[in-house]
Amino acid sequence: MPATSSARLEARISPELQQTIKRAADIEGRSLTDFVVGAALDAAYRTIEQAEVIRLSRDDQQRFAEALLSPPAPSPGLKRAMKRHDKLLRSE
Repeated sequence: MPATSSARLEARISPELQQTIKRAADIEGRSLTDFVVGAALDAAYRTIEQAEVIRLSRDDQQRFAEALLSPPAPSPGLKRAMKRHDKLLRSE
């Protein structure tokens, strides 16, 4: 059987907070540790999703789709940047 590794996480909380969390864990039929780890993981996933997922209104979705389907002509600045980019790639 392969060895598993784990890390330890400690937190100091008030007895009242511990009792509240323990009560919630008991209601779900989970150990205190399992409940806290599960709650922390859920919060971590929500935080990551909020940071990585872009949510657009319907109007913004429509504008985005239109820009993809009918992109505007490149501006002079973009044309200069594309030329510099091409030049850099050719010199490598």
